[in-house]
Amino acid sequence: MGAEMTPNEKRANRTDLILSAVLIAGGLTLSGISLMQLASRGEIHFAQTTQPPDTQPSVPAGKSDGPAESKPGGTRPTTPAPEPARPDADAQKAGAKPALPPAPAEKTGEPIRN
Repeated sequence: MGAEMTPNEKRANRTDLILSAVLIAGGLTLSGISLMQLASRGEIHFAQTTQPPDTQPSVPAGKSDGPAESKPGGTRPTTPAPEPARPDADAQKAGAKPALPPAPAEKTGEPIRN
């Protein structure tokens, strides 16, 4: 019923078994050393979040009026208004600088033609 293993297959299986046992023992050893170091320090800290305040402030700090009214589907108010990364030609002539540097030569390609 069962096929006999050749000596090479037996040696390969034995080598794989020894290698896996050594790797498992090494992992357990490293884990044990790490746990001993943590325990020897005596100061284990856990991450904690701060408790939320009992009352929510009705007006954000630095503002005299409350937040903008929320409207479903409306636009989000921004202060100051967002500016384009690359101003149009008229704005550049007037002295506006682009927020982003020009793309390097190897990153630019031919325009897409339809």
